[in-house]
Amino acid sequence: MLYYNNELICSTIELPWNDNKQETSCIPEGIYALELIPSEDYDMVIRLLDVPGREGIDIHPANDALKELKGCIAPVSKTTGEGKGVYSRRAFYKLRDILIEILQEYGDCELIVTSDGTMVIEAEAIDMSEWSF
Repeated sequence: MLYYNNELICSTIELPWNDNKQETSCIPEGIYALELIPSEDYDMVIRLLDVPGREGIDIHPANDALKELKGCIAPVSKTTGEGKGVYSRRAFYKLRDILIEILQEYGDCELIVTSDGTMVIEAEAIDMSEWSF
């Protein structure tokens, strides 16, 4: 489940834990900066930065973790079983649009990933009162 401002945005699917092994494991719990990057397959994907021992970890559409994910996270509108869900593109575009608004308002944000699979987007307003231009 992925939340922002205490509201559920969507469910998520990912691979099961396999000691953080490249392409066969979900990522470890932690706090990761997020950025939007261009993608040939999906127009844009949401990249998680500085994942320990991993690179290229994205949030992108997929409905079956074992068949379509190699360590990434997929938003889904509804889970239908272990690592499976439906309407992933719909959930992804909803998440992407929310993230665009967050980045425009706050400049950056982070994803908190917990070991129970809960994910929370955090963003804080930047106090610019002490900045001089």
